[in-house]
Amino acid sequence: MAVPTYDKFIEPILRFLALRPNGAPAREAHESAASALAISESDKQELLPSGTQPVYKNRAGWAHDRLKRAGLSSSPRRGYWRLTADGMAYAASHPTPLPPEEVEKLAIGFMDVRLRQPLGSDALSPSGQTTTSSISAVASPDDRLGEAIAELRRSVAAELLESLSVVSPKFFETIVLDLLHRMGYGASRADLQRVGGSGDGGIDGIISLDKLGLEKVYVQAKRWQQAVGRPEVQAFYGALAGQRANKGVFITTSSYTTQAVEFARSVERIVLVDGARLAELMMDYEVGVSSRTVKVPKLDSDYFDEEST
Repeated sequence: MAVPTYDKFIEPILRFLALRPNGAPAREAHESAASALAISESDKQELLPSGTQPVYKNRAGWAHDRLKRAGLSSSPRRGYWRLTADGMAYAASHPTPLPPEEVEKLAIGFMDVRLRQPLGSDALSPSGQTTTSSISAVASPDDRLGEAIAELRRSVAAELLESLSVVSPKFFETIVLDLLHRMGYGASRADLQRVGGSGDGGIDGIISLDKLGLEKVYVQAKRWQQAVGRPEVQAFYGALAGQRANKGVFITTSSYTTQAVEFARSVERIVLVDGARLAELMMDYEVGVSSRTVKVPKLDSDYFDEEST
């Protein structure tokens, strides 16, 4: 038999994790789901077209992504899955097997829900979210391809923010400088210096835009969960003044309050980058992210134009 679609993996993974309140390695969830779905050893050898991953592991990963979007599961650290309190309650209140409509709800009802939900948001509450149209029968192949790419970017962005949330502050500062260098700041990586630490005056990095270091950009990198407010941005502005600097970049994994944004706009020389934008930039410049090439065939009509030959 062929490897089932990812929605079929949702319940096996839910039940497996429900028996492990402290969580389990993702690889164990992969194998448990494969066993529950009676996937043969030969079928487990099937790889994605890119050849980078077994199909069953990829589909198990997407199933867990859907559980996370529904607020039922989490990835407390890389390669480790654990149900949330809502997930444990959901598994206990929904006897096996889940009705087809419930599986469908988990599979496609939360695809537009951002994984890092704000405090106080309700799990299993897709109201206010736009239901995906990616399975629409009237969508063209190009439309479906575009939707798939957009969904992949949303998923990778969420994984990036999860990974950034657990790295050390020192490593986060290094990541930020790697990104800025990849974006073209500094003639070489040596022109981007990490200076964060106690007594840093709110400056975590310095970028020399020219070889003599006559023009510099100062960087602050905050690996925060809560929104960054005006006081923090104002303090950074003060640190820039202390360095007689004209340019500063404030980067955070979270977001900025309206007051912080308004202050940065009023002083002009500070650029704010929030978590969503940071993830987008890391994908665009492939920092901590790799890309694969997919060849999409398109007829070359010019080749068949006999009059032009």
